[in-house]
Amino acid sequence: MTDPLTDRFAELRAPAQWQAVDFISDLHLQASDPATFACWRQFLQRPLVERADALFILGDLFEVWVGDDALDASADRADPAFWRHCAALLQAHSQHTPVYFMAGNRDFLLGKACLRACGMQALADPTVLDFQGQRWLLSHGDALCLDDTDYMRFRAQVRTPEWQSAFLAQPLAQREAVARGLRQQSEARKRSNAHDPSLWADVDAEAARQWLQRAGAPTLIHGHTHRPASHDLGDSLQRVVLSDWDAAALPPRGEVLRLTAAGVQRLPLKTA
Repeated sequence: MTDPLTDRFAELRAPAQWQAVDFISDLHLQASDPATFACWRQFLQRPLVERADALFILGDLFEVWVGDDALDASADRADPAFWRHCAALLQAHSQHTPVYFMAGNRDFLLGKACLRACGMQALADPTVLDFQGQRWLLSHGDALCLDDTDYMRFRAQVRTPEWQSAFLAQPLAQREAVARGLRQQSEARKRSNAHDPSLWADVDAEAARQWLQRAGAPTLIHGHTHRPASHDLGDSLQRVVLSDWDAAALPPRGEVLRLTAAGVQRLPLKTA
């Protein structure tokens, strides 16, 4: 697990010719949500003149990822046609626009085979992006939700090589059953806390401040919490939260965060 107070940060220096980069997260793509998939497909297939110079996906691209063998045409009960369609769309997009992927809490098992199939380049969590003369700290965000102690214990367990090797050795159908059970538990917990937003886990402000100070970056960009906003952390530090995507919600949600030399801009997407 990433140490919330780590001293080590991966770094990515943007090419000098980049003028804009886009960030998205928490799309939770799944075959049972065709509306969000259609919105995402439309976003990827925009004309080149409307695209940024790079696309950064900061986790939870997929609702769940139980192993790269879900892409196999012969995969049992994993809806390989849907996953292969997603991979083909990303591969086509990456031919003209670099795509960087940072794992989230739903798709941390996404491996090298899927990265290759999608044409994506892996990013460590966290990573410092050096862009237009300024440093930006990128994260999915779940490692900083320190008050969610049950999740933090779970995260520590499932991020170990031993747990992942044992899990991936199970049959695909069995892994999917485990994932369904975990999602059901998560949804039940959300419903039980829906009446009181104060019970929802959020990024720990002090941990975020320490990350930024150690990274030498004034701004943290992250997803995970599904609460798009900008938060002043004091001392000229801030965190900017990405939107989740749900085109079937009322009202529908879908947003891209575009970064240029002038700062950040939220770009709402067509969801119908």
